[in-house]
Amino acid sequence: MRALGFAGAAVLGLSSVAAQAGTLSIGHTTWVGYGTLYLAQAKGFFKENGLTVELPTFEDSSSYMAAQAAGHLDGSAGTIAELLKYRSPDFCFKTVVVLDGSNGGDGVLTDDAVTSVEQLKGQTVAMNEGSATQFWLSYLLKQHGLSLSDVTVQNMSADAAAAAFIAGRVPVAVTWEPNLSFVRSHDVGHVLVDSSATPGVIIDVVALSCDVIDNQPDDVKALVAGLYQAVDYLKSHPEASYRLMAAGVGGYLKDPADLAEATKGVEFYGEPGNRRILGTQEEPGSISALIDVARDTWNQLEDRDISATYADIVDPTYVEQP
Repeated sequence: MRALGFAGAAVLGLSSVAAQAGTLSIGHTTWVGYGTLYLAQAKGFFKENGLTVELPTFEDSSSYMAAQAAGHLDGSAGTIAELLKYRSPDFCFKTVVVLDGSNGGDGVLTDDAVTSVEQLKGQTVAMNEGSATQFWLSYLLKQHGLSLSDVTVQNMSADAAAAAFIAGRVPVAVTWEPNLSFVRSHDVGHVLVDSSATPGVIIDVVALSCDVIDNQPDDVKALVAGLYQAVDYLKSHPEASYRLMAAGVGGYLKDPADLAEATKGVEFYGEPGNRRILGTQEEPGSISALIDVARDTWNQLEDRDISATYADIVDPTYVEQP
């Protein structure tokens, strides 16, 4: 949801050699929902399970997915709706665990005169084309009888869109936290609607390369176990967790208070949520329908022929296990 390219990967010290047992490298952007990866790392939950996790940060999904495709990363953290665009016969990866769901962390900024989604028709909307943001806006508009063809898209990153809106250069922006909180606390328009109105639509997952899953099953088990421990610890020790997560995630979330505020817009998933969302090979969970919607949306928006299905990009084995 959230561009270095291969040169950036080299700067980050990413290895081009095959993955080794006991270590997983997972690329991602800066997003509050990835905080439990850092929490599990800081608390030693991965280590307890015999795993070292490396967490290089990239500027966008295309960069970390390119690095993963080239073998520089074992996996990536991102929204399932965006990751599925990269699946191909030559690039095999599967979701093994769900991290979080946006439940208010993403939203549409407008001036106070706009009070309904229907009023977005004819407006210029700043947003990041080709990203989970575009998928979510398309989904949202469709729920209200509109489509992206009813608005004029001005392509820019989510943060740049928020900055442009706050500066009065665009009338509408689609962005995420902490930009939503800033608008709510300042007299610069309002949040017309946020992702709490579309539960289960923006879901972040960890997707590992298929050869990693095949060759390092114990490491995948350790990853899932460590994340479950982190979610439990977050629930029982929120303040301590915010400090550790902020130190790890960094960037615009380096202040624990800012990260704590941002967590209000996401739901972190432990074992029950993962079982419900991923389901089983025999009975796929709710993510299956989301994959179908996302696939069809991208095929229409980008005139593509994506064919990825639940079976292609989800391996629920590791959340099925007790």
